[in-house]
Amino acid sequence: MSTSHDVTGLNLHSIAQARRVSPLRMAPNLLTLLRIFLAPILIMAVLERRFALAFALFLVAACTDAMDGLLARWLRQRTMLGQYLDPVADKLLLSSLFLVLTRMGILDPRVTVVVFGRDIGMLLTAAILYRTTNLRDFHPSLLGKANSFSQLVTIGVVLLNLIYQQPWVTSARVAMIDATIFLTVASGFHYAWVASKRIGMVTDAETSTVPPRRPDQR
Repeated sequence: MSTSHDVTGLNLHSIAQARRVSPLRMAPNLLTLLRIFLAPILIMAVLERRFALAFALFLVAACTDAMDGLLARWLRQRTMLGQYLDPVADKLLLSSLFLVLTRMGILDPRVTVVVFGRDIGMLLTAAILYRTTNLRDFHPSLLGKANSFSQLVTIGVVLLNLIYQQPWVTSARVAMIDATIFLTVASGFHYAWVASKRIGMVTDAETSTVPPRRPDQR
C-alpha cells in the first residue's frame, strides 16, 4: 500500500510540475521562437548577397519547422501558444523572403502577388467569419499544407540556385514556382468554398432555431 501511495504521489507531483512549466520553455515552442529569431538574420544575409549563408540559415529554419511539430507530438507538448506561434513564424519567414527576393529582382513579382493575394484574402475571410459567426477553428486543409510546403521548397530551391547554378537546379526552380502558383490558387479557391459552405451551415442552423410565425402574427 505504501508503494502504491508513493507512486501515486509521484505521478501527481510530476503532473503538477508539468502544468507549471511555461509554454515558452517547452522544446517545440523554443524551436518555433528560434525560427522567428532567424528570420531577420536570414533576410540580412540575402540583402547582403551572402547567399551561401542565407541558404544554410534557411536549412536550419526549415529543420526547426519540421522538428517542432514532431516534438510537440512525441513529448505531448501541444500548447495554444504553439498553435499560434507556428503559423506566425512560417508566414514571417516565407513572406519576408518572397518580398525581399522580389525586390532584388530574383523572383518574379507575379509569384509574390499571388502568394500575398491568397494570404490577404484568407485573413479577411477569417476576420469576417470571426465577427459575424461563432466559427473559431480555422484549421489548415490538405491543400493549404501542400501549398505551405511548396512555398518552403520553392524558396529553398531559389536560394540554392543562387549559389549552385546547375541545369537540374534551374529546372527544379521553374517547376517549384509553377507548383507554388497552382497550389496557391487552388488552396485559395478551396478555402473560399469551405468558408461559404460553413457560412451556409451556420445560416441554416440559425434559421431553423427561429420559431415559425403564426398566421395571425404580422
